[in-house]
Amino acid sequence: MNQSRAAAAASRYTLMTAAQAVREIAAGSTIALTGSGGGILEPDTILEALETCFQETGSPSDLTIVHALGIGDRVSRGTNHLAHKGMIKRVIGGHWTWSPTMIDLVRNDEIEAYAWPGGAISQLLREIGARRPGLITATGLDTFVDPRQGGGKFTASATEDLVELITLDGREYLRYKPFPVDVAIVRGDAIDPAGNITCAGEAAQLDALAVAQAAKASGGRVIAQVKTRLDHPIDPRLVHIPAVLVDVVVHAPAQWQTYASEFDPELSGDAANCRFSPGDNDDIRMLIARRAATEVDDGDVLNVGFGVSALVVDALAEQDRLDDVTLAIEQGLIDGIPVSGDLFGAARGPRVVHSSTTQFDLFAGGLLDVSCLGMAQVDATGAVNVSKIGGGIVGPGGFIDISQNSPRVVFCGTFTARGLDVEIIGGELVIRREGSVPKFVERVDQITYSGHLAAAQGREAVYITERAVFVLTPDGLELTEIAPGIDIDRDILPHMGFRPIINNPRTMDPGLFAPVAAHL
Repeated sequence: MNQSRAAAAASRYTLMTAAQAVREIAAGSTIALTGSGGGILEPDTILEALETCFQETGSPSDLTIVHALGIGDRVSRGTNHLAHKGMIKRVIGGHWTWSPTMIDLVRNDEIEAYAWPGGAISQLLREIGARRPGLITATGLDTFVDPRQGGGKFTASATEDLVELITLDGREYLRYKPFPVDVAIVRGDAIDPAGNITCAGEAAQLDALAVAQAAKASGGRVIAQVKTRLDHPIDPRLVHIPAVLVDVVVHAPAQWQTYASEFDPELSGDAANCRFSPGDNDDIRMLIARRAATEVDDGDVLNVGFGVSALVVDALAEQDRLDDVTLAIEQGLIDGIPVSGDLFGAARGPRVVHSSTTQFDLFAGGLLDVSCLGMAQVDATGAVNVSKIGGGIVGPGGFIDISQNSPRVVFCGTFTARGLDVEIIGGELVIRREGSVPKFVERVDQITYSGHLAAAQGREAVYITERAVFVLTPDGLELTEIAPGIDIDRDILPHMGFRPIINNPRTMDPGLFAPVAAHL
């Protein structure tokens, strides 16, 4: 490359401080963000500057924020920076748990709040980036996102219909309507002189490219936060956000890969060997996970969710079966060991790292054989709620995209919640104190998984607790297994809001009830 071409390439983007970059964001803008829990690909330097700008000047105000996955630390980072009355007008979010301050705005009806499937949001941003007429998909049918069940609205002020029901060739679909994106805020770990950005040193790529595409196609601006400015070109095969999409760059040399560490080579796939370390030593949680693992066949492509369901990986490791399955999580990672807890969304030693947008496409295309997910409420129809708990917004994250596109779903959780005290004694389950919150209710507060639709489509569902196992049938939930030491009339039926189908249930495998230490 001659000097004139090099100079032109070097001037393709504008270098700004975070404070300078956010001052150019106008009131009323729609901002699309990338990021995931635990600080994964989170442009926190820019988000913090945006908060400071609003606090000092009152601008920008009346913003619309769009994000597919949860962003924050449950305290002050991520979208918590943006949760100020007057600063935010509307949020379209996939997952909200990481941002309690934003949830407070929803609780007080101070913003227009919409919760959509995380994959649908990422894919819609890609469709906006291609100037197509929105996202047309079956994902979300017969759930709370379906216009017949509220269209994903969570506050009274959220009155605009952003999702519509359509029929094509005699089949029902949802159309997630497109909207212009004025600003994209993305992140990578390095940028070259031409302005090409790589995420090769990050824990995931997520939907950074789709977010940038949406803004560029809308005539908006792309602001990118990076840790390192290189003096040489990036390997073209490692460019994840091309320079032609980048307008403004914020150099953040103190940027960490995740909240946990500045850089962990295991999370970016740069470590030669990654050792598995058990994530939990709780006998009851592992009992549930072990039973769920029996639903996973060798050769399966498996997705695991948050909480107890994530421990299915531990159960498979106990059984030396991890090499017999392929793990795939929605953040765009295939294989490796998914990290649980606050770093959920990362994996140690992933063998494939591509965009979360692509991963959701693969899920919709039938990649998954089985998924192990959580459950907050279950009703007689087999419907599951994980998106609205205690009357508050949680959002589905990738739950709808995964559960609705998996031929088999294994729901995992304790039978009741809040205060449950259970112990395994002599190979039997002893309930010392019942939880005060029932999970098996007459009617779920919100449908995140439709048992009706699953049964009609021939998809299988199993619901596993520490004391009972249920399966989905065309006629509703059937009790098929009970734990040793459990009495149906004493320990199960009084704590359910409905009577399940009961046809001579068998006893759960006693081997599942061994202490965790016995398996290590």
